[in-house]
Amino acid sequence: MAALRKITPCLWFDGQAEDAAKHYVSIFKDSKIGKISRYSNEGQEFHGREPGSVMVVEFELEGQKFVGLNGGPQFTFSEAISFMVDCETQDEVDYFWEKLSEGGKEIACGWLKDKFGLSWQVVPGVLPRMLADGDADQAARVTKAFMQMTKFDIAALERAYDGRG
Repeated sequence: MAALRKITPCLWFDGQAEDAAKHYVSIFKDSKIGKISRYSNEGQEFHGREPGSVMVVEFELEGQKFVGLNGGPQFTFSEAISFMVDCETQDEVDYFWEKLSEGGKEIACGWLKDKFGLSWQVVPGVLPRMLADGDADQAARVTKAFMQMTKFDIAALERAYDGRG
Protein backbone atom coordinates (compact mmCIF):
# COMPACT_ATOMS: atom_id res chain seq x y z
CA MET A 1 0.00 0.00 0.00
CA ALA A 2 1.46 3.34 -1.05
CA ALA A 3 2.02 5.96 1.64
CA LEU A 4 -0.17 9.03 1.47
CA ARG A 5 1.82 12.21 0.97
CA LYS A 6 1.35 14.72 3.74
CA ILE A 7 2.58 17.78 1.85
CA THR A 8 1.37 18.95 -1.55
CA PRO A 9 2.52 22.32 -2.94
CA CYS A 10 -0.43 24.57 -3.77
CA LEU A 11 0.36 27.17 -6.43
CA TRP A 12 -1.81 30.30 -6.53
CA PHE A 13 -2.66 31.56 -10.02
CA ASP A 14 -4.86 34.29 -11.39
CA GLY A 15 -6.95 32.27 -13.84
CA GLN A 16 -4.03 30.31 -15.33
CA ALA A 17 -3.94 27.16 -13.17
CA GLU A 18 -5.18 24.79 -15.87
CA ASP A 19 -2.92 26.30 -18.55
CA ALA A 20 0.06 26.06 -16.19
CA ALA A 21 -0.72 22.44 -15.29
CA LYS A 22 -1.00 21.50 -18.98
CA HIS A 23 2.27 23.30 -19.70
CA TYR A 24 4.19 21.57 -16.91
CA VAL A 25 2.72 18.15 -17.75
CA SER A 26 3.88 18.61 -21.37
CA ILE A 27 7.47 19.17 -20.18
CA PHE A 28 7.98 16.48 -17.54
CA LYS A 29 7.77 12.73 -18.23
CA ASP A 30 5.55 10.57 -16.05
CA SER A 31 3.20 13.49 -15.44
CA LYS A 32 -0.54 13.87 -15.56
CA ILE A 33 -3.49 16.11 -14.83
CA GLY A 34 -5.85 14.87 -12.13
CA LYS A 35 -9.15 16.19 -10.85
CA ILE A 36 -10.39 19.63 -11.84
CA SER A 37 -12.95 21.44 -9.70
CA ARG A 38 -14.88 24.44 -10.87
CA TYR A 39 -16.37 27.52 -9.29
CA SER A 40 -20.13 27.58 -8.80
CA ASN A 41 -22.60 30.33 -8.03
CA GLU A 42 -22.07 29.63 -4.34
CA GLY A 43 -19.65 32.07 -2.74
CA GLN A 44 -19.72 34.39 -5.77
CA GLU A 45 -19.65 37.39 -3.42
CA PHE A 46 -16.27 36.16 -2.13
CA HIS A 47 -14.50 34.64 -5.12
CA GLY A 48 -16.02 36.72 -7.94
CA ARG A 49 -15.16 33.99 -10.46
CA GLU A 50 -17.27 32.98 -13.41
CA PRO A 51 -19.37 29.91 -12.53
CA GLY A 52 -17.91 26.91 -14.35
CA SER A 53 -14.40 28.36 -14.50
CA VAL A 54 -11.54 26.31 -13.06
CA MET A 55 -11.08 26.70 -9.31
CA VAL A 56 -8.54 23.94 -8.60
CA VAL A 57 -6.56 21.61 -10.83
CA GLU A 58 -4.59 18.68 -9.44
CA PHE A 59 -1.52 17.58 -11.35
CA GLU A 60 1.51 15.40 -10.89
CA LEU A 61 5.06 15.92 -12.20
CA GLU A 62 7.48 13.02 -11.93
CA GLY A 63 5.56 11.61 -8.97
CA GLN A 64 5.27 14.95 -7.11
CA LYS A 65 1.68 16.07 -6.61
CA PHE A 66 0.70 19.72 -6.98
CA VAL A 67 -2.49 21.74 -6.77
CA GLY A 68 -3.06 24.81 -8.92
CA LEU A 69 -5.59 27.25 -7.46
CA ASN A 70 -7.13 30.11 -9.41
CA GLY A 71 -7.29 32.44 -6.45
CA GLY A 72 -7.03 35.83 -8.13
CA PRO A 73 -4.51 38.64 -8.50
CA GLN A 74 -3.95 39.24 -4.76
CA PHE A 75 -0.80 37.08 -4.57
CA THR A 76 2.01 36.42 -7.01
CA PHE A 77 5.01 34.11 -7.04
CA SER A 78 8.37 35.30 -5.73
CA GLU A 79 11.90 33.95 -5.94
CA ALA A 80 11.65 33.01 -2.26
CA ILE A 81 10.18 29.69 -3.47
CA SER A 82 11.54 27.79 -6.45
CA PHE A 83 11.45 24.25 -7.78
CA MET A 84 14.75 22.53 -8.50
CA VAL A 85 15.05 20.24 -11.51
CA ASP A 86 17.93 17.78 -11.14
CA CYS A 87 19.59 16.97 -14.46
CA GLU A 88 22.20 14.33 -15.21
CA THR A 89 23.30 15.48 -18.69
CA GLN A 90 23.79 18.71 -20.59
CA ASP A 91 20.98 17.62 -22.92
CA GLU A 92 18.64 17.49 -19.91
CA VAL A 93 19.83 20.90 -18.71
CA ASP A 94 19.27 22.34 -22.19
CA TYR A 95 15.83 20.70 -22.56
CA PHE A 96 14.42 21.86 -19.22
CA TRP A 97 16.02 25.30 -19.55
CA GLU A 98 14.49 25.85 -22.98
CA LYS A 99 11.03 24.54 -22.07
CA LEU A 100 10.72 26.25 -18.69
CA SER A 101 12.20 29.61 -19.70
CA GLU A 102 10.12 29.91 -22.89
CA GLY A 103 8.04 33.06 -22.50
CA GLY A 104 9.64 33.72 -19.12
CA LYS A 105 12.92 35.20 -17.97
CA GLU A 106 16.41 33.76 -17.62
CA ILE A 107 17.98 34.94 -14.37
CA ALA A 108 21.41 33.64 -13.26
CA CYS A 109 23.16 30.60 -11.75
CA GLY A 110 20.63 28.16 -13.20
CA TRP A 111 17.58 30.17 -12.08
CA LEU A 112 14.72 31.21 -14.32
CA LYS A 113 11.14 32.41 -14.11
CA ASP A 114 8.63 30.66 -16.34
CA LYS A 115 5.84 32.39 -18.26
CA PHE A 116 3.58 32.07 -15.21
CA GLY A 117 6.11 33.78 -12.92
CA LEU A 118 7.14 30.60 -11.08
CA SER A 119 10.86 30.28 -10.27
CA TRP A 120 12.84 27.18 -11.24
CA GLN A 121 16.43 26.05 -10.80
CA VAL A 122 17.76 23.77 -13.54
CA VAL A 123 20.78 22.14 -11.90
CA PRO A 124 23.17 19.46 -13.14
CA GLY A 125 23.56 16.70 -10.55
CA VAL A 126 27.32 17.00 -10.85
CA LEU A 127 27.33 20.50 -9.31
CA PRO A 128 26.46 19.59 -5.68
CA ARG A 129 28.88 16.66 -5.89
CA MET A 130 31.69 18.95 -7.08
CA LEU A 131 31.02 21.42 -4.28
CA ALA A 132 30.80 18.73 -1.58
CA ASP A 133 33.42 16.21 -2.72
CA GLY A 134 36.18 18.50 -3.97
CA ASP A 135 38.78 20.31 -1.94
CA ALA A 136 38.47 24.02 -1.10
CA ASP A 137 40.30 25.12 -4.26
CA GLN A 138 38.10 22.97 -6.50
CA ALA A 139 34.94 24.23 -4.82
CA ALA A 140 36.13 27.84 -5.16
CA ARG A 141 36.87 27.40 -8.89
CA VAL A 142 33.50 25.74 -9.52
CA THR A 143 31.70 28.46 -7.56
CA LYS A 144 33.48 31.19 -9.52
CA ALA A 145 32.56 29.45 -12.79
CA PHE A 146 28.87 28.92 -12.00
CA MET A 147 28.39 32.42 -10.59
CA GLN A 148 29.15 33.73 -14.10
CA MET A 149 26.64 31.43 -15.82
CA THR A 150 23.00 31.91 -16.61
CA LYS A 151 22.25 28.36 -17.81
CA PHE A 152 24.65 25.79 -16.38
CA ASP A 153 27.35 24.38 -18.67
CA ILE A 154 28.52 21.01 -17.34
CA ALA A 155 31.71 20.92 -19.45
CA ALA A 156 32.76 24.35 -18.14
CA LEU A 157 32.04 23.24 -14.56
CA GLU A 158 34.17 20.13 -15.09
CA ARG A 159 37.03 22.24 -16.50
CA ALA A 160 36.85 24.51 -13.47
CA TYR A 161 36.77 21.54 -11.10
CA ASP A 162 39.82 20.00 -12.78
CA GLY A 163 41.67 23.33 -12.85
CA ARG A 164 41.63 23.54 -16.65
CA GLY A 165 40.16 27.00 -16.96
